[in-house]
Amino acid sequence: MAIPISNPHARRIFLERQGLSRPPHKALGRDGLYGLIHDLGFVQVDSIQVVERAHHQILFSRSQTYRREDLLHLLEKDRSLFEHWTHDASIIPSAFFPYWKHRFRRREAKILENWRKWQGEGFDQAFVETYERIRSGGPILSRDVKAEDHKSGGWWNWHPNKTALEFLWHTGKLSIARRENFQKVYDLSERVIPGEHHAGEVDHDSFVDWACRAALTRLGFATSGEIAAFFDIVTPDEAKAWVTAHREELEEVLIGTVDGKPRPSFAFAASLPALLDAPEPPARIRVLSPFDPLIRDRNRTERLFGFFYRIEVFVPEAKRQYGYYVFPLLEGDRLIGRIDMKADRKAGALDVKRLWLEPGVRPSAGRLERLQAELGRLARFAGVEQVILRNGWLG
Repeated sequence: MAIPISNPHARRIFLERQGLSRPPHKALGRDGLYGLIHDLGFVQVDSIQVVERAHHQILFSRSQTYRREDLLHLLEKDRSLFEHWTHDASIIPSAFFPYWKHRFRRREAKILENWRKWQGEGFDQAFVETYERIRSGGPILSRDVKAEDHKSGGWWNWHPNKTALEFLWHTGKLSIARRENFQKVYDLSERVIPGEHHAGEVDHDSFVDWACRAALTRLGFATSGEIAAFFDIVTPDEAKAWVTAHREELEEVLIGTVDGKPRPSFAFAASLPALLDAPEPPARIRVLSPFDPLIRDRNRTERLFGFFYRIEVFVPEAKRQYGYYVFPLLEGDRLIGRIDMKADRKAGALDVKRLWLEPGVRPSAGRLERLQAELGRLARFAGVEQVILRNGWLG
């Protein structure tokens, strides 16, 4: 018989699993930062910098002692982290690299013929030339392989050697050695990934078992579809078969949702007592990145928190409901609203345009005071000196 888990309990479990129940002021340090990313499974990378880049803000929202230079060290010096794809570009523990080899092989089989057709004649030669250039000459940026007469454009207008770089990276032959002004610098994977991880191999069954266990551990509770979607490295059918094969380890649970329709899910039976004892998260308000893992699965966000969120970057301005890049607000175990703001570095200010609170959430003096305290912390992290609240920011 399925065990019911109330909606407040489910929210606390998920928040704890996502690192948002930890004291945000507790010193993190380099080892703690690695542990946090390992516990999360990955941290998404995105180029947009309205206030701060997504990966930095995701980590800062969990610990306000997070230091960018610690992440840089782990990526570029210690090499305990690497950049690749989950559902999107992400920072991932290098210890996971042997499992990503399965993704590389699947990706290569899926895209090789399509990319050849897309690029046409010369693709295979560009592949060989680009790999050999890096092997013999060392790391390069994509601009280093651009022909002088090639006109830049979107991905559809990549130079063949740029395509080769991306293909070699997607299939694991190259890795990102570092970034320069956020542009990727590529090198051979064996020169970037620590030897013990680069040489590691796991068979197919062990790969699927690890991927499903790692996903369910980090989600706390999930359906087979949610397990497959977490890292996006196993198929829904593989995750479903894994659940069936490991039912003796799993407990069926009924997750309470905001609409009152319990959702059947699974959790590890051995972990369930600890999950049900998940602590209440800190009461302070925190500004989340639009790419925060708490809200990545939009449907899960709506079921657990009753919070509808979409990024409107690609929506024409006249059709946007909120704004170009609007940040969700977390207070305790509730998503209470969203805020439109931008770090104006020339003016040295965090420019706050508009606040929208969810229905039933009052703009009380205490809540606004907590919000402004968080905005002050975020402004300092973004490297600006003050917070400017525009006229009409409360709506």
